[in-house]
Amino acid sequence: MERPKRVLIVEDDAHIAELLRMHLKEESYVVEHAADGHAGMRLLGEGPWDMLVLDLMLPGVDGLEICKRARAMTHYVPIIIISARASEVHRILGLELGADDYLAKPFSMLELVARVRALLRRTDALARNARLDAGQLESHGLILDPVARSASLEGASLDLTPREFDLLYFFVRHPDRVYSRLSLLNEVWGYSHDGYEHTVNTHINRLRTKIEADPAAPQRILTVWGRGYKFAATPSSTTGEN
Repeated sequence: MERPKRVLIVEDDAHIAELLRMHLKEESYVVEHAADGHAGMRLLGEGPWDMLVLDLMLPGVDGLEICKRARAMTHYVPIIIISARASEVHRILGLELGADDYLAKPFSMLELVARVRALLRRTDALARNARLDAGQLESHGLILDPVARSASLEGASLDLTPREFDLLYFFVRHPDRVYSRLSLLNEVWGYSHDGYEHTVNTHINRLRTKIEADPAAPQRILTVWGRGYKFAATPSSTTGEN
């Protein structure tokens, strides 16, 4: 029998935390709550967790530091940021630090629960696909291992964030197919909300600095003007967009 999913809530507003706990427990999740950043850091280290629901503005350690700590861990945990900071800058910053989703307060508890379910389903599906694929993928100098979640280029190990690995792995699995930014958000991040497309550009630019000899003239991840991006099945001299 599959074990219940474990959800960690890091939220200093007791009322919001209790509502979150009630709604998530109704989904049969095991829920733990930390009321400040220090407690959040401690409980994070006592994982593994299947989901992290994280406020940004916390006493002690702020939510962005906890997000960075979570992304430095070997076990990948989906992260939903909940915050009163509703500006596009804060939303993009949270996503670029590795959060999977961002909800501005006030938000619907039902919507949050729906997003938790969707992220957990997607995480489970990615894990199943990795087990099924099992074997390494190779493409003009790149080697990706979906089980170990490791990548190398011309024999040298690549230091990729979990999301960078997911994006590169998706591209290599689907060579020469063109994907819009919204399509990539849906396929790799698991959502397609307007306003999140900038994070795709950022991740592609970072990948290019790690896998291209000249990021300004990429040969692997190419820009298809007016349509999106594709991964070249064979090295290309086509110039991409920064």
